[in-house]
Amino acid sequence: MSKTKIMFAFLLLSVFFLLSSSVLAQAEPVLYFCEKYGRNGEVGVSDRFTTGYLTVMVKCDYALELDDVSIQFDKYNERNGKFEYYKKFDYTVEPDMAYVFFAKNDDSDLKFEEPGFYRVFLLDDRDRTVASALIEIIRK
Repeated sequence: MSKTKIMFAFLLLSVFFLLSSSVLAQAEPVLYFCEKYGRNGEVGVSDRFTTGYLTVMVKCDYALELDDVSIQFDKYNERNGKFEYYKKFDYTVEPDMAYVFFAKNDDSDLKFEEPGFYRVFLLDDRDRTVASALIEIIRK
C-alpha cells in the first residue's frame, strides 16, 4: 500500500473517532424504572424487580411536547418467542416536561402481577413509541 493510502486511512479513522467522541449519550428520551418516586427523587432504580407496583421514569434533554400519553406493557411469551400485549394505562402530561414519572393512581395501577420479561413503552396520543425499555420481573 502506498504512503498516500495509509495516510488517507489514518486521517479517515481519526476523523471517525473525533466525531464519535462528541456524540451525546442521551440524544432521545430514556425510559427506566424505580420502586417509587418520592420527595428526594427516585428510589431503587433497576431493570429487575419483584412482582408488584413500580414507577416508570422518562428523562430527556428537551421538552417531550406531549399531552396525552400511555404506558403499555407487552409480556414475553416463552412458548412462541414473541412479546404480546399485556396492559396499557393512560396519563396526561404537560408539553414542557422533559422529566416525568408514571406511578399508580386511581386509573392506572402499574402493577406487574406475573414474573417474566416485559417490554414497556411510552406511547404518544397516536400510539407511536416515544421511548421503551425491557424489564425483568421475578417472584417475591
